[in-house]
Amino acid sequence: MEFSFPFQSKLASINSAKVLEEYEKIISNLPKEDGWVPLLPLFPYQGFWFFSIFLKGAMYVQDHFKAQPTDILLCSSMKTGSAWLKALSFSIVTRTQFNSCTSPLKTTFTHHCIPFLEYGELSQGPEFPLLATHMPYTCLAESVIDSGCKIVYLCRDPKDTFVSMWHFLKETTQNFLQDQLNEGDNNPIITSMEDAFELFCKGISVYGPYWEHVLGYWKASLEHPEKILFLKYEDMMKNPESYAKRLAEFLGCPFSLDEERGGKIQEIIKLCSFESLSNIEVNKSGKHQVMSKSIANSAYFRKGKVGDWRNYLTTEMGERLDSLMEQKLSGSGLTFRHI
Repeated sequence: MEFSFPFQSKLASINSAKVLEEYEKIISNLPKEDGWVPLLPLFPYQGFWFFSIFLKGAMYVQDHFKAQPTDILLCSSMKTGSAWLKALSFSIVTRTQFNSCTSPLKTTFTHHCIPFLEYGELSQGPEFPLLATHMPYTCLAESVIDSGCKIVYLCRDPKDTFVSMWHFLKETTQNFLQDQLNEGDNNPIITSMEDAFELFCKGISVYGPYWEHVLGYWKASLEHPEKILFLKYEDMMKNPESYAKRLAEFLGCPFSLDEERGGKIQEIIKLCSFESLSNIEVNKSGKHQVMSKSIANSAYFRKGKVGDWRNYLTTEMGERLDSLMEQKLSGSGLTFRHI
């Protein structure tokens, strides 16, 4: 099947003031944590922590999103490789109509090719089966579970996830909160990496606790392996060709022998590599709107390297987080210790 780009999200825009007021009232009565970004507190909801701007979107998705059996949700926690997963999935599904030269990835911000449901990133055009979300499994709309639609989940070593998240929030919140800053205010926008690390280890982070986010999808994938594909960023980095093939099969569009022999898999991997995506002009110098706030696209492409945490965390901090994850994941069959 071919699609005309840009695609249409299946979720209507959040345009009801009354609905938003109801969500804001609920959020205003929740406790909050100011630790990471004092001007942008986190709120606990259904066992996880959210920024209020995204919690409103998550509530709306829960109440109004109607998943179809043909939908495929690309799910991940924040800063675990979602841009890469989007690019790969997009390229695989649309490869019969776009190549590496004509792909919309060349001219469109990567995250806009497959919008996040709860961020209100909606586009106009024919409907497209791929959708994305950072929402935890237990927070997904009931229609996702009831419809039996497929889910692809990508996780990443928690140490690299934490470091990437801290840098991302440091870079993006400056512009995001510009209208709330007082002239001459020298207080830091984001807490120190050391203090943020303590919060992360307590489970307090965007869409955290991280281990609960991962465990939700991991357990669901064991129960429904035909519907949920669970992937690790590090495994995909080690063997991208094998995982591209596996992803294509799960998405329902496996590569033919002719495509494999003709180098189509390698072409897609090269197009979707960090080096390629981060050097595309729109990703280097463009900006986009998130909840009416301007964010530089380059903030989403920092390094993408495995093990970069060693440049920011001490060995003791790394071992502490490894031990914590081992404790939290105990008995599940899932581990990050080898990374």
